[in-house]
Amino acid sequence: MKFWTSEYTFNHPWDKVVQAAWRKYPNPMNPAVASIDVLDRTVDEKGVLHTHRILSSKWGIPAWVQNIMGSPNIMYSNEKSEVDPNNKTMVLKSRNITFCSNIAVDEHLVYAPHPNDPAKTLLKQEAVVLVKGVPLSSYMESLLTTTISTNANKGRQAMNWVISKIDEELKDLSNSASKSTDEFIHHTKKSIDDITVSAKKSMDDLSSVAKKSLDDLLPSSSPSGPQTLPKF
Repeated sequence: MKFWTSEYTFNHPWDKVVQAAWRKYPNPMNPAVASIDVLDRTVDEKGVLHTHRILSSKWGIPAWVQNIMGSPNIMYSNEKSEVDPNNKTMVLKSRNITFCSNIAVDEHLVYAPHPNDPAKTLLKQEAVVLVKGVPLSSYMESLLTTTISTNANKGRQAMNWVISKIDEELKDLSNSASKSTDEFIHHTKKSIDDITVSAKKSMDDLSSVAKKSLDDLLPSSSPSGPQTLPKF
């Protein structure tokens, strides 16, 4: 039996890191992951999100191991997770399904705010590897532990890559919203200007009509002076 542990700090808040964890696959760093299927997802009375997923991937095990264990095209793993937004923790536990009678790989990951800096996120990882019933079991355990360490490093790179994508999306959304707001203000100002011009024109037209009507009602003045009334 072999044990492996690791800690890593993301320079991002917990909620963004958790969002990246859900969007981790596909990514260019872990091309071996073929698919992820959600079997069940529920929220309990405390607001904790429980998810059960099956991960399909290629382990890339050496040829001699394939000769001993066989070589299925796809390896399957069982993953269960809990996301507690109130306490800000995300816990993932996984175990392989393929080769489970001879190999047991149990992984445990915890994402939580860094105790010394809440603006950062601390990832704690551990794995327990047990190989039994096959030759060179201890060597195979060491080999699998090394593979887990390599994949964990790639996984962290993938998380940072996804976080960068999220930041770009937020920036594009902000720019789009700002552009839409500017266009709305421009169109609103133009509409107000058009209404003002139209209203002023209407008032001018109304004033002109009123003046003409008043002039028609009043008697015209004689150029030679005031008119005298006729005598009877």
